[in-house]
Amino acid sequence: MTMPNLKNKVAIVTGSSRGIGKAIAIKLAQSGATVVVTARTGIPSDSSPGSLQETCEEIKNLGGSAFPIVCNVREEQSIIDLVNKVTENFETIDILVNNAGIGNYQSFTESSLKQWDLVLDINLRAPVIMMQHVLPIMIKQQSGSIINISSHAATNIFSSTLSSDNSDDVKLIGQSYGASKAALERLSWGLAAELGEHNIAINVLKPLKPVVTEGFIAQRPDGDYSSWSSPDAMALATTILAAQEKPDGFSGTIYTAEELLSLYKNLT
Repeated sequence: MTMPNLKNKVAIVTGSSRGIGKAIAIKLAQSGATVVVTARTGIPSDSSPGSLQETCEEIKNLGGSAFPIVCNVREEQSIIDLVNKVTENFETIDILVNNAGIGNYQSFTESSLKQWDLVLDINLRAPVIMMQHVLPIMIKQQSGSIINISSHAATNIFSSTLSSDNSDDVKLIGQSYGASKAALERLSWGLAAELGEHNIAINVLKPLKPVVTEGFIAQRPDGDYSSWSSPDAMALATTILAAQEKPDGFSGTIYTAEELLSLYKNLT
């Protein structure tokens, strides 16, 4: 089985200035898609690793096509502007990867309502707004693929990510993060059923284990990441899902990257 050919497809990847989103954007571009790279960080800075500029440069150096647009997914108007710019330049949106996310690794009693609002805004409200503005385009063209990035925290009560007290122990923390991802999975499942008649695939992808990214390393440069996954598996699995379209493809699934890749283990 060969890698999906995404030539002539236009993809939006949120939160693609670093980490999993960056790896996904690069892999989609390598598979032929024109990738709209979007995040809040447009240019490099000392305070935050990664930027849209750097992601686009890597894609172009590999012979791919990238189009950077700064977008704050917490603001609906920013999302509307993003979608309008994409359609003005490319007329279509074939693939949407809702990857932008944020965690809060404190106990419930230590977490303020403001922190809950931030996590829910980025992890749940933003994908809702993105899909509200992208789905009409996909419905009109009667095709599309949406991949919502979730986490093992959606179905795991323990957090195995690095906690705020600088301990590497597994802890009962991150309730807002887990709740937001569980809600995203339920939403994706329902939308897949609701929109299947329009040949739109909606799937959920998550890593089996925490993924080491520039953000975590910047937060805890002394952390032990030896048991963590790299973003590569998530990037390859997302590319497989990006090629799914109804009725020939599948929709409404919730896969870990490792599960999906085991089904496509002969992919070259």
